[in-house]
Amino acid sequence: MSHPINLESLRVIRTIKEKGSFAAAAQALFKVPSALTYTVNKLEQDLGVTLFDRSGHRAVLTASGELILREGQQLLEAANRLSEKVKELETGWEPRLTIAIDTLLAVQPLLDLIHEFCAQQKPVNIQLIEEVLGGGWDALHSNRADIAIGVNGETIGGNYDIQPIGDAELVFAVAADHPLAAEAEPISTKRVGEFPAVVVKDSSQSLPERSSGLFDARQTVHVSAMRFKIEAQRRGVGVGFLPLHSIKPLLDNGELKIKYTDIPRPPIPLYVAKSKSTQGKAAQWFYERISQIDWFSYSTAD
Repeated sequence: MSHPINLESLRVIRTIKEKGSFAAAAQALFKVPSALTYTVNKLEQDLGVTLFDRSGHRAVLTASGELILREGQQLLEAANRLSEKVKELETGWEPRLTIAIDTLLAVQPLLDLIHEFCAQQKPVNIQLIEEVLGGGWDALHSNRADIAIGVNGETIGGNYDIQPIGDAELVFAVAADHPLAAEAEPISTKRVGEFPAVVVKDSSQSLPERSSGLFDARQTVHVSAMRFKIEAQRRGVGVGFLPLHSIKPLLDNGELKIKYTDIPRPPIPLYVAKSKSTQGKAAQWFYERISQIDWFSYSTAD
């Protein structure tokens, strides 16, 4: 028995929402507006609901329309993945490869690697996303990424290929004119807690969030990326631990100063990981080369 909701109607609904009008959506889908109007009207009639509020300048989804699109998004994504798997089966090259890189690491070496890969003119689209703390594992777990660079050893379980890429050394660093810059060492945890702590927020979406050795502070400033945290601490907004390799230029020019505290922060072993089921040629190419890069010779503060 046929169902009124199908992939084509879901694509139409999604595109109208994204573009804001039937005319703009029709142009994006290379169709005439009347074709989209017919699809939506037929679906509304079959389901007995109204999908779009057309009273304003923009076509706005009703609650029923939002529900259908939200649930239907999973079907669209599954269909896309199936199409990509079929293409990969035929050529060995996956149509798309998504690489997640942790905010602890500089992006320059990965961009160099992508440049080298693109020069081979393989039929693979590359997507690059940034993750924080447990976000890399979350990206693999939820299929948001095929490869994750900079995940730590606390695996989420499952069948993953993992290779070490080195240890990230974290140091407590403050702005040169910050009050703690002139303090005698080691600085106590209590004294550190008198100043705002700058914290990079975990980017996990489905797995439990992780903390990066937080200490008690009178106030917390949350940021979404390590480069924001470095800049905040350079400006004296707050304090916290920073990856040594990322801030070497700021230490060399005196903008940041390392201070020793009684807060333990051992080095963090980092890895590149991918699911064992990810066997496309592009994934294998990147996975093999990523572990050969000296990631800690690059600074995110350059």
